[in-house]
Amino acid sequence: MRIHKLFPRLLVLCASFLFTAGAFAQSSDADLPSTGKSINPKGAIGLETQPVVFEEQRPRIAGAPALSSAPAARMPLAPAINLTNAFDKSLLSAIQSHVGATYHFNRTGPEEFDCSGLVWRAFQDVGVDFQRGPARSYWATFAEPAKEDQFKFGTLVFFSNLSHVGIVVDDKGFYHSARHGGVMYSPFNDYWLSRIDGFRRVPLAALQTPAAKTRPAPAKSGAAAATVEQNNQP
Repeated sequence: MRIHKLFPRLLVLCASFLFTAGAFAQSSDADLPSTGKSINPKGAIGLETQPVVFEEQRPRIAGAPALSSAPAARMPLAPAINLTNAFDKSLLSAIQSHVGATYHFNRTGPEEFDCSGLVWRAFQDVGVDFQRGPARSYWATFAEPAKEDQFKFGTLVFFSNLSHVGIVVDDKGFYHSARHGGVMYSPFNDYWLSRIDGFRRVPLAALQTPAAKTRPAPAKSGAAAATVEQNNQP
């Protein structure tokens, strides 16, 4: 009889105990961090409770040069050249004194030159006087040099169907006044070598005068050739 009365009480106590234990477990689970699995960028499996650090990696370009804050080296006026002749040294100095001047059609300096105007001015500066004209007029006036003198300093070199002229330094390059860049030294690269028409030498002995500088004389002919020269400057 006593067992019959106590049994309902035991059931109530057991139910209360189970309810309290479940509530405590849920409260504890809510306070703990999640323990689910995650995959980090390297493919390893880890717990979500562990902090995952993603390292930022910048893309690398194979063969890319390192950046440098050092200033670019200034390009020399021309490669070193050993000139023993006093006239050649004077001519080189005269040419180099005009490097950096701008291009302007039919000008002979001192601040602006076209290609034939630079040739005329450089030789005038050292006392060699000849008729100022377009590149074609120099081609027609002066004699062709021997093959061994083609790349000799001071030789005139002609390009692009006689529309451009420069002064040879040596077999490595020449000076000229280009429409893009003005008076400059340029190497004999594939571009220029493929456009060479030929060479001429200025007859120094016959043309040299005591006066180092003279006023430019207007060209007597070759207006059409001058227009071609203007339109074909590089």
